[in-house]
Amino acid sequence: MVPLALLLGGCLLTDKPEPGLDIPQAYDRSSKNPVVAEAALPPLDWWRGFRSRELSEVIEEAREANLDIAAAVARIVQADAQARIAGAALLPTVGLDASGTRSHATQVTTNVVNASLTASYEIDFWGKNRAALRAAEQAAVASRYDREVVGLSTVAATANAYFQVLAAQDRLQVNRENVASASRVLNLIQQRLNAGTASALDTAQQESLLNTQRAALPSLEQSLVQNRNALALLLARSPESVRIRGGSLRGISYPRVTPGLPSELLAQRPDIREAEALLAAANANVENARAQFLPSISLTGQGGFSSAVLKTLLRPESALYSVTAGLTQPIFDGLRLQGNLDLTKGRQDELLQNYRKSVISGFVDVENALDAVRQSALRERLQRDVVTSSQRAFDISEQRLNQGTIDLVTVLQTQQTLFQGQDNLVQARLAHVQAIVSLYQALGGGWFPKPLEASNAR
Repeated sequence: MVPLALLLGGCLLTDKPEPGLDIPQAYDRSSKNPVVAEAALPPLDWWRGFRSRELSEVIEEAREANLDIAAAVARIVQADAQARIAGAALLPTVGLDASGTRSHATQVTTNVVNASLTASYEIDFWGKNRAALRAAEQAAVASRYDREVVGLSTVAATANAYFQVLAAQDRLQVNRENVASASRVLNLIQQRLNAGTASALDTAQQESLLNTQRAALPSLEQSLVQNRNALALLLARSPESVRIRGGSLRGISYPRVTPGLPSELLAQRPDIREAEALLAAANANVENARAQFLPSISLTGQGGFSSAVLKTLLRPESALYSVTAGLTQPIFDGLRLQGNLDLTKGRQDELLQNYRKSVISGFVDVENALDAVRQSALRERLQRDVVTSSQRAFDISEQRLNQGTIDLVTVLQTQQTLFQGQDNLVQARLAHVQAIVSLYQALGGGWFPKPLEASNAR
């Protein structure tokens, strides 16, 4: 039976599923040249590329104080403790038993004093306990990558919230300038109305445009407050204690970043590494479940002293010991072990598919982010041209309005075009910087610098 069990154990415990992934050679939206693809890989402190001191300060504070990150760290502590618990099965258990008994029956009093050590150990012949330990260790590794996932999401959310604060301030500034411009034009139209060269309808239309700009102010201020409060939550602080100087998106630099090679993404994305570690833990759990079908061998030993008189307890004649070896083989358990094996295999297959999905999702995220950076940069450039031409048209129309040589409908149209174009430009800038943040996040954050080759290190 033992040779058969050895053969069975070797067959049951070695197979592992293959992900079967097709890794592309390069991203569609990036250069096909590997040298160019790695020309500007994200540094570890990638957020400093935006050249905003306040942004860097806010992100550093979020990395230290964020409550989601703190909860992820607590999960690491739990996973490490679980690994220690699983590893305890590989070591012998030792216990001390000391007792004293005094009994009286039929006019006879009896005293018994015992002191003994008991040790037991399960021989991990099939690797069942080692597999359980590996599963727990891989789960602990996954918890560390989970902390990196949470940390990266927190940094990206903090950067986006900060940029939204700047965008809200820019939109408020644009709105106030538009209100001033519309008021100036309204004064000119009222002067023409008083001179009899404009109608009440012209005045009413300009007042409507002015009031529309004023009506947008509360929602813009609300957006500013909400984005500041979102930052406060990320910083684990009460909203009233958070002060953001902000400024303008025009002062934010656009860092250049290239994605590297798709094969490198497998080592850079913490969510992919987490899925990989969880799959490794599932493989070990399947190995453990299969080993439970095989015999369990245990050793138990006891040694100590027993005496009726305390002063003779430690004498040689009071010594006692026992050694026991046992073998337990499951025969019928109502299919409990088979059900446990099926359960672990199902979990293994689930995590295999999750791993494959996380890899493919990583490639999709990078492709989408690369396209978003390109399209948002193009949109911002084109929208800047719109604002430039609209500003020029408005300046000319306002000048001609002063001279009384322009149709007021044209003045109204040029104002509407300029006001909308300026607001769209702020939103285009916001989309551009957020696309860059999304690219950093899709790439897994910052990359460790590659070691120098021996020929280049001299």
